[in-house]
Amino acid sequence: MASDTENGFSSRANGDSKPGPLADTGHGGGGGPSMKTLARLCSRDEEERAAALEELSRGVLVCLGLDRPRSTRLGKETLLHLLRLSRSCPLRDVRARANELLRAAQEQGIEVPQALASGPSAFIPAKQILKDGPDQDILIESFLSLGRVDHVTMVMALHPAYLSCFLRTQHALLEMDGPLPRHWRHYIAIMAAARHHCSYVVQQHSASFLQAGGDESWLSGLQNAPAKLRSLNALNKLLAHRPWLITQLHIQELVYPGAELRWSLAELIHAVILMAHAHALSSFVWGCGLNPEADHVAGHTFRPSSPGHLSRSPHSPACEDGRQEVDGAVEVEVLMKRMVELQEQQEEECTQEEMVTRFERERSESIPTAVVRGAPPERLLHLLDDPDFRYEDFAPRGEQAPPTMRAQDYSWEDHGYSLVNRLLPDMGQLLEEEFQVVSNLTYHRMAMHEGVDTHTLRKALWNYIHCLYGIRYDDYDYGSVNVLLERSLKVFVKTMACHPEQTTARIYHAFWRHFRHSEKVHANLIVLEARLQAALLYTLRAITHYMR
Repeated sequence: MASDTENGFSSRANGDSKPGPLADTGHGGGGGPSMKTLARLCSRDEEERAAALEELSRGVLVCLGLDRPRSTRLGKETLLHLLRLSRSCPLRDVRARANELLRAAQEQGIEVPQALASGPSAFIPAKQILKDGPDQDILIESFLSLGRVDHVTMVMALHPAYLSCFLRTQHALLEMDGPLPRHWRHYIAIMAAARHHCSYVVQQHSASFLQAGGDESWLSGLQNAPAKLRSLNALNKLLAHRPWLITQLHIQELVYPGAELRWSLAELIHAVILMAHAHALSSFVWGCGLNPEADHVAGHTFRPSSPGHLSRSPHSPACEDGRQEVDGAVEVEVLMKRMVELQEQQEEECTQEEMVTRFERERSESIPTAVVRGAPPERLLHLLDDPDFRYEDFAPRGEQAPPTMRAQDYSWEDHGYSLVNRLLPDMGQLLEEEFQVVSNLTYHRMAMHEGVDTHTLRKALWNYIHCLYGIRYDDYDYGSVNVLLERSLKVFVKTMACHPEQTTARIYHAFWRHFRHSEKVHANLIVLEARLQAALLYTLRAITHYMR
């Protein structure tokens, strides 16, 4: 496994930071070991880590009064930090000690928090994720570099090569030198994640926003944030739901020299990538059914545990009894046969007119999305502008559709990459690595079969997502999409890419019923990156037109 220097991330992941102070600084007071002690738990020196673990134990025992009378009571933040370490730290000694300290606190009559979820995902069995093995290397690396291992990291660690790229990009977006202040970066991510009602991402960035020196009142409502940040609202909602409507006029309103709240082009491209990244990450969080972190609101309880508490959080993705024990082996065999046939037919010529017809057929196909969640949670509503603005089919039946974006006219490789690198140095290269890794990621297996070339299936998924966003590749036969992507898979992909807040366990379990969970996570990663690239292409094209 590569070192943290090679991986290029060294302080935060998923919008989160090194551990904050353990002591509860709220109205009720509290106490606990220092932030320095927590930072030393992430030391690469085993002896220093062991010393920090002993210091952590002493600090907690002092607060429990086991060494002296009339001690300071343990703070809530201390308890939640111990809970998080006990559940997600990949270092066994740290995990075991955190459990011991929680038990000691409980024996002293202190109400100890308990996690509401049994694992990182409501869709994927915990034993599939929380296991010792090759994937532990990158989890340990993440903990030592970032101070915690969150649920996004745990699930993405099923694909370590992708996780490394993702963390590098996210670290650069949030932590490296750039045109935007750090607390603004996290607030922009909060604004973006709220569009998809994603409490998980909002809470991750809210904590980091405060740790970066942000004003807590901003979290109470958009009206408390600076007007310049609020001026992103229109672009944010279009990026999230209908990016094909973005034009150079939207860019001009923000960057025109006479604009009252002028953004520089560098600031704007930074903000655009942050928003598109948070939108796409929200799709991944919903699509993988990620539970709240143990220290999140709705992630823990101080009440005695019961079987009902441990099933799932009420704020997790809707968890229905959608798992049907139907033999999907036949479906796998049919898909295998279709993939082979398509590869054999690649030499057959198809007229350009027929290629366009097949694209339009896919684009206009009716794939309904069930509405299982209406208004966003109350705590997110105040972070939303125009909450009723949502995705609409790119080409509603019977209506005049916007012009299709031909990939040959504006592509990431030929246009977007260089523009991003010009305005935000190195970011184009980091995004390019992400796109390449997820596009080429393969283990040459499919369900119970080994030695399988999955290129045609991966390409069909990517191009179908771009088709949903109105992007057409002249050299791609969209008939392949209909052949390879069965309807239940299309329902999942469209929901996750366009209405992620409506994702349910039922639609997750309905597709690829004989596939491994890691393969479904792989599909989620393709949706994340294809959606991210599609949104960026429309915005970058508008910026290019403005600059001419």
